[in-house]
Amino acid sequence: MSVPAAYLGVILIWSTTPLGIQWSAQGASFSFAVMARMLIGLAICLLLLRATRTAFPFNPAARQLYLISGLSIFVAMLLTYWGALHIPSGLISVIFGLSPLVTGVFAALWLSERTLTPLRLAGLVLALVGLWVIFGQPWPGDGRATLGTAATVAGMTVQALGLVWIKPLNVRTSSLAITTGSLAVATPLFVLAWVVADAAQLPPAITPRAGMAIVYLGLFGSVVGFTLYYYVIKHLDAGRVALIMLVTPVTALLLGQTLNAEFIPATGWAGIALIGAGLLLYEWQALRQLGGQAGKPGL
Repeated sequence: MSVPAAYLGVILIWSTTPLGIQWSAQGASFSFAVMARMLIGLAICLLLLRATRTAFPFNPAARQLYLISGLSIFVAMLLTYWGALHIPSGLISVIFGLSPLVTGVFAALWLSERTLTPLRLAGLVLALVGLWVIFGQPWPGDGRATLGTAATVAGMTVQALGLVWIKPLNVRTSSLAITTGSLAVATPLFVLAWVVADAAQLPPAITPRAGMAIVYLGLFGSVVGFTLYYYVIKHLDAGRVALIMLVTPVTALLLGQTLNAEFIPATGWAGIALIGAGLLLYEWQALRQLGGQAGKPGL
């Protein structure tokens, strides 16, 4: 597989995923939208696992990995899908751009990793100030925007916690096997959530846009994007991977404005800029190393 193609694929999928989440959640109930996405994703993973004869480890460490990953996917996505009903799609990408910072904090506290340098701490503080500015915004058109923002932040935090939790397990297996095992745990929980939230009633109507968004996220968001990301981090240095986190919030915001007519007030842009600056400071060392390699062959 071409590394540049995989890299651009990750940026494209991650840039469009927040808009897909919002379109699918608004065109059907949020619990049905996320359940349908995960069912599609799991079915595709099982087919690929069988077609490629990929090994699927099921030892105690692997089972623990699937359980933790599946639970974190369930909580994170359920919160994010509900939050997407009340905030601009581009803001979802900005919030999830904070994931490396939150992951770094959890890794320092839980795994005693010495990754929080003074520069990274400054970036973390700057990003938190930006998040505080965003929380103070009366986002137009929805009185639950603050709750939606809080739900999305909580979802991102749970996802970061899950990443740190599974790190000590050190299970060496393919990204397809990890995705399949995680979705096998998460999908029944999404079905249960749909039964509780919607009384197992199918939506009376699903708009074509919502239907296409669900299928797109099931295939690309849940399977292709995850697989490509793991492929990228195996073949590229940290600086190039960090650029993905800097690029996708910008492209997601532009897509939200262009395709979804989303309006973000000036103070909201100020908060987003602070978060971007904080992320830039946090990843500065990796980006400097990337700059030092500018004269070397690229992707």
